Amino acid sequence: MDQHHWKEILAIDRYKVKSNSVLNDLDRKILTLLYQPLIGSKCFSLYMTLWGELEQSRIWSGEKTHHTLMTIMQSNLRDIYHERIKLEGLGLLKTYVNELDDSKRYIYELHAPLKPNEFFQDGVLNVYLYNRVGKNTFLHLKNFFSDDRIELEMDEITKSFDEVFDSGQSAGMIAKINNETMEDLTLQLDKEYMQTGNHASMEVSDDAFDFDLFLSGLSTAIIPSKSITAAVKDVIKKLSYLYGISAIDMKNVVMNSIDQNDHIDLELLRRSARDWYQFQYGDELPGLVDKYQPLPLRSEIKSKNLSKEEELILQLESISPRKFLIDVSGGVAPTASDLKIIEDVMINQKLHPGVINVLIYYVMLKTDMKLTKGYVEKIASHWKRKEIMTVKAAMELAKNEHRQYQQWAEENATKKKTNYKKAPVRKELLPSWLDQDQENSTKKVETTKADEKTDLEREQFEREKKRLFDRIKNYKDNKTKD
Repeated sequence: MDQHHWKEILAIDRYKVKSNSVLNDLDRKILTLLYQPLIGSKCFSLYMTLWGELEQSRIWSGEKTHHTLMTIMQSNLRDIYHERIKLEGLGLLKTYVNELDDSKRYIYELHAPLKPNEFFQDGVLNVYLYNRVGKNTFLHLKNFFSDDRIELEMDEITKSFDEVFDSGQSAGMIAKINNETMEDLTLQLDKEYMQTGNHASMEVSDDAFDFDLFLSGLSTAIIPSKSITAAVKDVIKKLSYLYGISAIDMKNVVMNSIDQNDHIDLELLRRSARDWYQFQYGDELPGLVDKYQPLPLRSEIKSKNLSKEEELILQLESISPRKFLIDVSGGVAPTASDLKIIEDVMINQKLHPGVINVLIYYVMLKTDMKLTKGYVEKIASHWKRKEIMTVKAAMELAKNEHRQYQQWAEENATKKKTNYKKAPVRKELLPSWLDQDQENSTKKVETTKADEKTDLEREQFEREKKRLFDRIKNYKDNKTKD
């Protein structure tokens, strides 16, 4: 994780750049126009800087320290490490390390981006690009990287090799080959030929999808096990990640993708996944708000007798921000403005989905069930600076800083005063995890009259908290009955 970058890499660590294939001008255009909107300018700059260290048409660079890279990019090591991981996630970079006594030596292997036809038919990257740049820009880019197809209604008269070259000459050449010649024709073991055509492949880890659960419920009579090939598994993982499809729901998606030969049609599989998503959420394309908390950042709570706080942690870790907004609202779809606020925060502050859920829950209780852009962004920025990565850490920080957040809420309300009567900002209406041990803490901290909760405020908070949980529970119960 990027908050521990100093455990992974130091400025004195050395590195060399290797290219998996010779990069060309088309690769540069693809990176600039198709990948840069997805990875951002800093990440794009890192790739181009590493590429720039390769001499023209060569596949190895000289060795440098990371301090040199920091100087060239005018960036700190944490940002470089964070952007490097993004390149790895998209398959544009593979990283190798060799640990020495007092430092590490890295090899950064650059991979060429997907070719235009592969990118625009990827099923994941093309959807993200459409969602990021919008319809008009996406269509312009698709037109830029395509050309007219012309069917040639002519007879081909191209001659083959054996029609041009005499087989007798070939036999004469082969007769002259000896051991010395064979040695000259063979490349040395410590060398490799330059090549083109190798490209990046975006890999989704097996942890992102529960294949055991998926396969356990399959009927071999309907979906033959032989049809679940490695290529099909790879597409299933990507579609599950993109559309937020669970292992149970994925069974129906796959069943709708079987062709007449009992094979899974990958294009039909992609369409079925899209149809499932549109049935759930309408015509809007999936975005960051449909993502779930990454598995490595989830808690390891396994006890059967869970506390309310542990139940809440598990809930916030296993639901997407969009779905959580729906549950909190009793099944009402979130507004476009609310989704825009949340997605902007996820993009700009790079907070994980579970952490965003804590933020939504906290702000909803503090501001009369409304998402206020300025207030949300201020807290999110604070959590980013504190490098909050998990649900539990977000809850703990909110617990420790709730007085400061209350002050921000009041300041935000003051700035937005209008001629219309506004609902007052609640004071000290805290989620349940923030309300714990308050009596003990007040004995240790000197309080003022302004900070003390009145009985009325406590009753109001309890009603608000119960109303929110009842709304979520009732909605889920009704949905289960349906």
